[in-house]
Formats: sequence, structure tokens, C-alpha cells
Amino acid sequence: MNTPAWRRMLKPLVPVYSTALQAKEWLLSHNWPEPRRLAHPVISVGSLSAGGAGKTPVVMMLAELLGAHGYEVRILTRGYGRSGTLTERVVASGDSRRFGDEPLMMARRLPACSVWVGADRYSIGRLSEENDGRGAKIVYLLDDGYQHRKLVRDIDIVLLTRQDLTDDLLPLGNLREPLQAMQRADVVVMREEEGFAAGLSGKAATWFVRRSLHLADHPPPPARAIAFCGLARPEGFLSMLAAAHIEVAAASIFRDHHAYSDTNIDALLELAKAHDADGFITTEKDAVKLTPSMRTRLGRLVVPELRMELRDSESSIANLLTLLANKKM
Repeated sequence: MNTPAWRRMLKPLVPVYSTALQAKEWLLSHNWPEPRRLAHPVISVGSLSAGGAGKTPVVMMLAELLGAHGYEVRILTRGYGRSGTLTERVVASGDSRRFGDEPLMMARRLPACSVWVGADRYSIGRLSEENDGRGAKIVYLLDDGYQHRKLVRDIDIVLLTRQDLTDDLLPLGNLREPLQAMQRADVVVMREEEGFAAGLSGKAATWFVRRSLHLADHPPPPARAIAFCGLARPEGFLSMLAAAHIEVAAASIFRDHHAYSDTNIDALLELAKAHDADGFITTEKDAVKLTPSMRTRLGRLVVPELRMELRDSESSIANLLTLLANKKM
């Protein structure tokens, strides 16, 4: 793994971080602080790494699957990078600066679900319970919740990538926890195309997912596109564009959760002119941060949907429903 020079300078801090993790683990093992429980089952979806594992697409996939099996799905998320400070339900027509890019994307993609955002996931869940209907079959999906153990979860799902196997702990690498932390998981999710078995999952079931870009509801992609995105691991988006046989004339990569400005749009238009491109392509996560005027200026803009699909869908969802049934309060 090619670690940037500035991160290699932080290597002496890794033992400090590791010691802090061990102290936190000891406190949690002694129920301090005591975890709080919501009124309905909680399924946590998270990862060992700090970003780019694909947690949000997996949350959306599970929301659709659980909805198809009669559950009312409520997604609880922190809303990383948002300027809003309220604990509230995400409005699909709202602003990404208020709600965060991923919460707003989920609210728009999943109209049958409710998405709730706030700094404290327990408080968000309690707010969502104020108007519970009788007899409703409700389940919470905790987005990026593997380390958020102050809230009781009934099922822990952790995503693992090949990169995680050779990564280092923060701040040298991107791992929030060592690989041994997978032992807490009920389900380990891996990408089918990475073609490896974890061997570290302990009691956990193993699911494999495949990713694809869906363009069916869009006009044809540009013949020569400028791709742009602000993702933790942009190489995944670019490789999927290549797999979809979309020619990328040039790519502009921004930092994860980047907030777009008119200056960025100016640069993208200049890049398109320089490479004789006839349009742009970006992710849903990036598109929710573009204002109407930015979209108008870009002209031809294609925003494919990133879809996650379970390789053994029937057995995997049956496994999840069994876990839910066994862990109901």
C-alpha cells in the first residue's frame, strides 16, 4: 500500500491511538457508558475503515430488501460534513449543506423510508418514535454505526475490503479498528469482484455483493465524458465507468464530501473544452450538492445510480430475517 509521506510522519502516533482504542474497549466491555436501547430492532452497517467501503449503498440495498418484506425502515445517520445542527428528519427536497450529502441522497432514492439525521443516533431514533403507529413492523438501519456502540444494536453488519487487510490503524492508515474487531460482527460483507475470503469473521455469516452503475432511466451517456467526484476511494467509480464502457476523456477528483462552488464548475467547463468532451458524469452523492444553476451551466450531465446486489440474495435475506426474528425484544 502506497502511504503518502505526510501520513508516514504520523506513524509514531499509531501506538497512542491503539492504546486509546484498548481503553475504550475496556470501558465498553464494562458497560460504561451503559448502552441505550430503542423501541425497535437496530441493524448497524459499518466498516473498519474510515471511508470508501461502500456503507451507504449497502444501507440503501438493505432498506429496499427489508421494505419488500413488510418492514418500515428508518435510517439513522450522523450526516458527516453537514452545517445543520438539528436532530431532524431529512426532507428529500432539502439542501445537502443542512442534511449532509449521503442522508439527502438516501432520502431521494428511498421515498418509502424515512431518513433521520443528528449527532446522537439514540436521540434521532427517539424522535422518530414520537408518532409510532400501533402494530407497525419497524426496523432501524444505523448508517456507519460499527463503532457507535453507545446504542444497542441487534445485528452488526461490517463491510470489509481487500485494502483493509493490508491497511494500518489511524492516523498512519485508514483503519478505525484492527481486523480483530470483526469478531463482533454478525455478518461480514465483501465485494464479489475482490475475490477473497476473510478468514477473520468468527461467528459471522459472509455475504458477497456486486456493484453496478444503472443508466436505464437516463439519456445516453456522453461519447466523451468528463467524470468528476468527491469520494474517499474514487478509483472504484472510475473502474465502474470503464466496466460500463463509458469513455472518460478526463477526470476531476475532489476530496470526500466536497462542497461544489462556481469556481469548480468553471474549472470543469474548461477541462471539457480542453479535452473536447461533450458532457459530464458524476455520482448521486456529488449530484445532490449541485445547485440548479450549476446543473444548467454543466449542460449534459448524467448521474447513474450505484446499485448493490447480493450474490445469493434469497439465502442472505433469509439469514437476515432469521437473525432479526431471533433477536427481537
